[in-house]
Amino acid sequence: MSKEKESVLEGFKAFLMRGNVIDLAVAVVIGAAFTNVVNSVVKGLINPVVGAFGTQDLNKYSSCLKSPCETNDAGEVVSGIPIMWGTVLSAVLTFVITAAVVYFLMVLPMSRYLARRARQQAAKEEVQEVTDVSELEVLKEIRDALISQRGSGTAVPGQATTGQAASGQTTPGPNNPGQGNP
Repeated sequence: MSKEKESVLEGFKAFLMRGNVIDLAVAVVIGAAFTNVVNSVVKGLINPVVGAFGTQDLNKYSSCLKSPCETNDAGEVVSGIPIMWGTVLSAVLTFVITAAVVYFLMVLPMSRYLARRARQQAAKEEVQEVTDVSELEVLKEIRDALISQRGSGTAVPGQATTGQAASGQTTPGPNNPGQGNP
């Protein structure tokens, strides 16, 4: 295989292995099943309520652009130009109900959960930052105390002071009879 075909296949494999593709597939399947539920709600609840003011089937609401509008028993237009605004109204109602259910049952709870989680994470990071700062302050105080002890001339025998360690000199003592490096 050529390099171009290999890179295309590798790219396709990476695309399929991404989590977003699986999430999208699940969303499509759930959406298809959910569409049936919403259609049932529109046909079983909304259409009868609208039917109290007219016909129970929104699809039968129409106007005629060019008269006379006639259809046969199969629903095919025989003459005229009908505008099927009832079908559009039914689709709009289905969309609005679907969008409302998705928003109130999925998007809103998830956004609240993510916001709460972000606040908790920010609080944890703030506590960690305060802990880090306090630990740093304690370490600085210890360092300053050690420096002040060494600077006051109370060096421990056999250990170099700060200036001597930098120059490579050692303090003469019982374990170190000479001065300087060998």
